[in-house]
Amino acid sequence: MAQHKVELEFSGRTLSIETGKMAKQANGAVVVRSGDTMVLVTAVASKSIKEGQDFFPLTVNYQEKAYAGGKIPGGFFKREARPSDSETLTCRLIDRPIRPLFPETFLNDTQIMVTVISADKDNDPAILAMIGASAALEVSDIPFFGPIAGVKIGRINGEFVANPTAEQLETSDMEIVVAASREAICMVEGGANVLPEDVMLDAIFFGHKAIQPILDAQEELKTKAGVAKREVAEPTVDAELKGKVVALAHGRIKDAVRIVTKQERHNAIDAVIDETIAALAADYEGRKKEIKGFIDELEYELVREHILKDGERIDGRDTRTIRPITSEVALLPRVHGSALFTRGETQALVAATLGTSIDEQRIDSLYGASRKRFMLHYNFPPFSVGETSFRLAPGRREIGHGMLAERALFAVLPDHDVFPYTIRVVSDTLESNGSSSMATVCGGSLSMMDAGIPIKAPVAGIAMGLIKEGADVAILSDILGDEDHLGDMDFKVAGTAEGVTALQMDIKIAGVSREIMKKALEQAREGRLHILGKMAETISAARADMSAYAPRIVTIFVKTDKIRDVIGTGGKNIRNITETTGVVVDIDDTGRINIASNDKDACDLAIKMIRDLTAEAEEGKLYNGTVRKIMDFGAFVEIFPGTDGLVHISELAAERVTNVSDILKEGDKVLVKCIGIDKQGNIKLSRKEALGATPPQ
Repeated sequence: MAQHKVELEFSGRTLSIETGKMAKQANGAVVVRSGDTMVLVTAVASKSIKEGQDFFPLTVNYQEKAYAGGKIPGGFFKREARPSDSETLTCRLIDRPIRPLFPETFLNDTQIMVTVISADKDNDPAILAMIGASAALEVSDIPFFGPIAGVKIGRINGEFVANPTAEQLETSDMEIVVAASREAICMVEGGANVLPEDVMLDAIFFGHKAIQPILDAQEELKTKAGVAKREVAEPTVDAELKGKVVALAHGRIKDAVRIVTKQERHNAIDAVIDETIAALAADYEGRKKEIKGFIDELEYELVREHILKDGERIDGRDTRTIRPITSEVALLPRVHGSALFTRGETQALVAATLGTSIDEQRIDSLYGASRKRFMLHYNFPPFSVGETSFRLAPGRREIGHGMLAERALFAVLPDHDVFPYTIRVVSDTLESNGSSSMATVCGGSLSMMDAGIPIKAPVAGIAMGLIKEGADVAILSDILGDEDHLGDMDFKVAGTAEGVTALQMDIKIAGVSREIMKKALEQAREGRLHILGKMAETISAARADMSAYAPRIVTIFVKTDKIRDVIGTGGKNIRNITETTGVVVDIDDTGRINIASNDKDACDLAIKMIRDLTAEAEEGKLYNGTVRKIMDFGAFVEIFPGTDGLVHISELAAERVTNVSDILKEGDKVLVKCIGIDKQGNIKLSRKEALGATPPQ
């Protein structure tokens, strides 16, 4: 196999795509490189379709090898195992834009595998993986309606930046990923620091323009590779059978799709399917899948036609109306903050829990260890849609939806200096018909306010849909699950009253114009403000007081040169504080100390112990000291733990003292006064000047 390579300048760096060097037995394989980041991407499809196969089995796997960053995996098992959340999210980023781009009749097992084989800190391997997935399919014999490419967009000082470095992202007020084909946006995912809708729209189309040279490069590489695509059978339709199905089912399906309640609607459609199959069984035995498929098509056409021509949706709403919303907070008595958010037939139970620094999530990645103080975990149990399933761990969908909601709320978190808590929000979907991730955003905002977390502003989310047939367009606010399935776009937008904090968009068709997206964003803002208003009827700002069961964190500061005194040799002092009081002590290199406990007295004692360890003598001040050592010339008295001063024999009493031991013995408690501190820091104390004075408390 010949080697081929294309290169281009992209975002000020050289981007290269090479094929024919590695993994030559795959149907398609490329190595994509930018800087010192390299990803190997392979595409393989089975040669035949499994018997009875009626869906497209596409799998996307993304793995970051520890060696790529010059590391050995942490923990007991020194090899890569279960994918991290970050790797799972990247799988979704790759899967979502490419999945709709395979022929309808191509049902062969297909697998995209991405391996990060070298990583620097400036070039995001996830973006290279998206490009590589498309390129591997392009140079293979696998049928694919590509190419597509991805790009990350940041905004620094009001200017958009394509594929910003990690350092640039620290000052960026947005971070979104855009995937697009030559003609259209395919997917958008990301967050922003409360930015207006028009800025987000500009960013999306800036990204679309930026990826055009990458599409050119992929097409050039495809031409060089010269691999012919497999032949795919054209879809065949039994017009006679379809006509009979439509004649039998049309009227009843038309009535069924206008039933407002989800379960009743689905039951009615299932009944039509069963009865139609039974009516045609004599002449069309063994054709159940085809008959069901024709009824699915009929449902698709009737729902879309009713919306476009009559302006009425499945549940009777117009295109802008939001379903009824109710919410409740403080319903779980021992939980730090809780909310039950219900929108139509979608319901989320959300709990917020406060913790200390020891509760932060420790993350070991290619780029080193880091800590995470805000976590949102989303769960989607099967009972929420009236189903059963075998569940062991969160799936890719749950991780993706949780990250979307986490991103939406992250922008309004209080600064760590103001609120030094670790925060975990857990959303359990109890009922689902429509966007449960956006219900999680709303419930998460409510639960955090209930917990007394001073968020900068409440956040709400809404899922938008699109029905487009030619020039006829309908944008739908607060879509149902069926409208998501039968529609052309799923566009989730979350934010405050002032702007957007997160968005996620998947487009199933080509040709969604800027005007349509602009209108969708404007309509989403209208819906978001309505939802925020409903939420405010329940709670509109953080409670002044936290739950009695939440830890209290008190912050004090010490001089940086006193940090070692608080910690002590081998951590002796800080260990003594925690064991004595039961508090959690967290100290950083700026001298900031957070003390956490549910017990106020324990916090007070810990503060006193720290103050004693870091206190400095002040001239003229009285101290209750302990005699530590007797010398011929005086006594050394400890006035703070580890801090001694000298009481000279002449300062022991008003009268002349011959022997120090006549006045003091080691271990005696004695009231002394600081009468001076020399240039070397030596402390001079006097018992004589403290006689008759009132001891300090």
